[in-house]
Amino acid sequence: MKRSRRGGRRPQHGGGGNNNSGGGGNNGGGFNPNRTYDSNGPEVKIRGSASHVYEKYLQLARDANSSGDRVMAENYLQHAEHYYRIVSATAAQQAQYQAQQAAQAAANGQQPRPNGEQPQAAQGGASPSFSLADNANEEEGEDAEAS
Repeated sequence: MKRSRRGGRRPQHGGGGNNNSGGGGNNGGGFNPNRTYDSNGPEVKIRGSASHVYEKYLQLARDANSSGDRVMAENYLQHAEHYYRIVSATAAQQAQYQAQQAAQAAANGQQPRPNGEQPQAAQGGASPSFSLADNANEEEGEDAEAS
């Protein structure tokens, strides 16, 4: 009788499979803005930080639009929006962390350390436009100046 082979990997670490390697959980390390993402998008695989993947999908959307493929351009824009949300959530977590550190420093009677400017997404700035129109933002700027 043949012995059956089981595929897959064996766990590297001893223990009962209690790996908390997923993203989303707070395991004491806090957030990591430099976390690497593997994106298996349509026709491409992109690896890098959330902001890098976001920028790459925006570029792919522009390229697809210029070649006349509106459906693929919209698909890339949807992928870009997903990574923009990750970047925004990371910036919000960073702002919350900095506020907690400042509150703890104030409670201990210490001066808060200067952290520089907060990220733009954490300041509640305007959300990005996920459209392919190059002049959409220019028109908004002209309207704001005319007011």
